[in-house]
Amino acid sequence: MKKTKQISSEQLCDLVINGMQEKKGFDIVRMDLRKIHNSITDFFVICSGSSDTQIDAIASSVDEEVFKGSNQDPWHKEGIQNKEWILLDYVDVVVHVFRKDRREFYDIESLWGDAEIAYYGDTLKPSSVPLN
Repeated sequence: MKKTKQISSEQLCDLVINGMQEKKGFDIVRMDLRKIHNSITDFFVICSGSSDTQIDAIASSVDEEVFKGSNQDPWHKEGIQNKEWILLDYVDVVVHVFRKDRREFYDIESLWGDAEIAYYGDTLKPSSVPLN
């Protein structure tokens, strides 16, 4: 039986963002949903990739990084086959890896507009300015 390391949802976000940055995911956003009534999770972490291959690589990198840091596998995965929008659900943190055009179409950031949003560039440090 494998043991998972108990880590906070913030620490889990850091592992996710590291995995995204490892494969050059761009427009990385962490949305803090903890203060939103009836929120389904603590955080959404979203990024874009420019091709099916990159999206797949980003999702795999996130999966590996989270497992190395916490021994956790995603509770649920979606979109692995079509590679337009891959979702990795770690319960407290839900990861969305989008192909750029799909991200614009679904516009999750607007749907959860009340969330506190942090934008990430090449480092783990958030900036308050959107990266567009």
